[in-house]
Amino acid sequence: MQLARIVNLFFEILTWMIFARVILSWIPHNPNNSVTRLLYEGTEPILSPFRKLMPKSGLPIDFSPLLALFILRFIQKILISQILYRL
Repeated sequence: MQLARIVNLFFEILTWMIFARVILSWIPHNPNNSVTRLLYEGTEPILSPFRKLMPKSGLPIDFSPLLALFILRFIQKILISQILYRL
């Protein structure tokens, strides 16, 4: 049960980091700020592969966070169910 909570916490933190990064993309910010760098360094390895999968469009909107959040939630549910199933 403790492992399920840790896995759940990890995915929740990652989700909030992606949301924070999306919000930062809408407002002017200092990319050299330590918190901003932490958000970018923590989320870029996850978002980058999804950006490569997304087709190029004329819209200035990056849908990779949406796709990443969907897939991360799916993986989270599978991992939690497998952990709880084995208990």
